[in-house]
Amino acid sequence: MFPSSRLAALAAASILAGCAAYTPAPSHTESAFVLIGENGQAIARVITAAQACPPLQVDGHLMPMRVRVPYSSIPARAGQVHTPPSSAVLTCEAPIPAGSFTAQVDGKRLPVPKAEPHRIVVIGDTGCRLKGKDFQDCNDPKSFPFSTVAASAAAFKPDLVIHVGDYHYREDPCPSDRPGCAGSPYGYGFDAWAADFFTPARTLLAAAPWVVARGNHENCTRAGQGWWRYLDPRPFETGRDCDKPENDATGDYSDPYAVPLGGGAQLIVFDTANTNWKGLPKTDVRRARYADTYRKVEALAKVAQYNIGVDHHPLFAFGANRDAQTGEITLFGGDKGLLDAFGDVDPGYFPRSVSMLLSGHVHLWEQTSFSTPHPTQFVAGFSGTAEDIVPLPASVAPGQTPAPGAIVETMSSWIDGFGFMTMERTGPDAWRVLVMDRDGKQRNSCTVKGRKSQCEVAQVK
Repeated sequence: MFPSSRLAALAAASILAGCAAYTPAPSHTESAFVLIGENGQAIARVITAAQACPPLQVDGHLMPMRVRVPYSSIPARAGQVHTPPSSAVLTCEAPIPAGSFTAQVDGKRLPVPKAEPHRIVVIGDTGCRLKGKDFQDCNDPKSFPFSTVAASAAAFKPDLVIHVGDYHYREDPCPSDRPGCAGSPYGYGFDAWAADFFTPARTLLAAAPWVVARGNHENCTRAGQGWWRYLDPRPFETGRDCDKPENDATGDYSDPYAVPLGGGAQLIVFDTANTNWKGLPKTDVRRARYADTYRKVEALAKVAQYNIGVDHHPLFAFGANRDAQTGEITLFGGDKGLLDAFGDVDPGYFPRSVSMLLSGHVHLWEQTSFSTPHPTQFVAGFSGTAEDIVPLPASVAPGQTPAPGAIVETMSSWIDGFGFMTMERTGPDAWRVLVMDRDGKQRNSCTVKGRKSQCEVAQVK
């Protein structure tokens, strides 16, 4: 028998020889990226036009990737109006062991996670809107600047990217009289997903691992099939894939999970894709489902000293509408459906152990902080889709609140501007937040301490 040291040397030589002998086949990879899932597990995800998964190479060792979803196109759902044929792809995945230094697949380097990410990019609402009467000029990088935003955010050299939801907006065909979106793919297949997200996000997907929240555009009646196939970090489950409407009671919901940030802090990601901004009656099954989400968020928050919630729908932020006849501006508050459900559990609407909430959904950038024990809220829904243009005030009148009982102390906003937000950790419960435009130019600066935040500029012009 060989001594153990000799066996180890032979094994290492065998692995290295295997790596040296491996020559990647011609690339069919459509997208390759890293997601961070439950308990901080890093997952390499590959979407490929090939019919077999490429191997993953981690620290020089080859590892097989498993099939997440077999080579196929996304099937049409019953009742969908626009279901054009779309490309077939294979989705592959493999875990990246904690402490790994390098990873690559199909000749492409993948970003490996850091145990304590200090530089974070936050983006949201990134797709190009093609639906109903609203058609964005997807072919014009000024009108749909997500690729520019992604490249500028990548130049920040983040350790982590957080997307707060709504990746897919190309639902209806571009009208024949709109050259600005002529030829755009649409519907819920991979071609529309690639045009809306994977292609313009390429530089940022290569820059850092991602934490992804699910938006209402990814519920089962919209782009939920692509969400489960391509982006959700959890194992894929047939029946929880939004393919069949009769399974939507499963496919439209998922449990919260935590992502450690080191130093006693963590993210808590929770799925709000199927809420209703108009509210949820007590007889609506969603009200009980989201009350259960609250309880699970609260349980996860007990694990860390500093908690940051990540979801799509803001609870403690404002949006604005302008009356078409009078021009009068009125404010609306947080998502009524979530406030109904969470309020059944807690009159404060969110666990006090969560100090910050990152959301999207409203197409602007916004910050609110409160004199009451509510988390500071940031909204980063300004990274690609058509922006809101009705301005928010520099401050609100006494008694005006985004959620009952939440007394606004400071607020800041930027409407009609595309960009991204950055977070740099400056202490156990402290952050420096910058608001950057599409070209990476700073437009605002904020500080966060505990659950309080303050920004230099109340209204970015």
